[in-house]
Amino acid sequence: MSNRIVHGDNLDVLRTLPDASVRLIYIDPPFNTGREQKRRVLKTVRDDRGDRTGFQGERYSTHELAARAYDDAFEDYLAFLRPRLEQAHRVLTADGSLYFHIDYREAHYCKVFLLDAIFGRESFVNEIVWAYDYGGRPKSRWPAKHDTIFLYAKDPGNYVFNTDEVEREPYMAPGLVGPEKAARGKLPTDVWWHTIVPTNSREKTGYPTQKPLGVLRRIIAASSEPGDTVLDFFAGSGTTGAACVELGRHFILVDSNPEAVEVMKQRLGVPAS
Repeated sequence: MSNRIVHGDNLDVLRTLPDASVRLIYIDPPFNTGREQKRRVLKTVRDDRGDRTGFQGERYSTHELAARAYDDAFEDYLAFLRPRLEQAHRVLTADGSLYFHIDYREAHYCKVFLLDAIFGRESFVNEIVWAYDYGGRPKSRWPAKHDTIFLYAKDPGNYVFNTDEVEREPYMAPGLVGPEKAARGKLPTDVWWHTIVPTNSREKTGYPTQKPLGVLRRIIAASSEPGDTVLDFFAGSGTTGAACVELGRHFILVDSNPEAVEVMKQRLGVPAS
């Protein structure tokens, strides 16, 4: 199985994939926020008449190098996702898993009306909370600073989960567990504290809603084996593919947005079909 980037409607592409052909699916579908998601790529240059003030009062001007965007609004979000998740269930191997990444606006509806209905409530394994700390802080409610990732197994009695392959975390109170355990670290729980992709990071592609490599590394290391095929049919910036390359997995990445496809091609060095 060679690595693939596919430009097209993901439902059409899913229908071409064989039954039980991928062991792991991760998807980060649009969150149905009702607005356009946009990310600008900026460059600042020294300029005495610039629009920004920097360190020690130096002036800089800002230049937009690129802007990438996609619409994030659906008349019937669940109806849009349902046939895609039905195909996802079909293409998973008997011991395969689905990680479904969503935010608080749609998480409960998607779990009850889609994932439980298609995979079965007994196939629900985890609700993972990815917690971060960035962005605005409204004063009228608790600031929303997490996404939800639902983990479902096609067969709840037989699925891949490699705890020994997951990078461990430091104990919050290492003095309570002894030096040997403290040195080894602890297995992560279902709450993952991980920063977003920093603005000045080499990892940054400029694509809206790009997810960090650290989150995808953990998912792929835990729920697949080297040589397995991983599918992401809302592939965006291609982080799933980048993590697969690092961990020795094959990938199939699908997106209908030509800007996303260009980002993935440049990031991964794979032509699109």
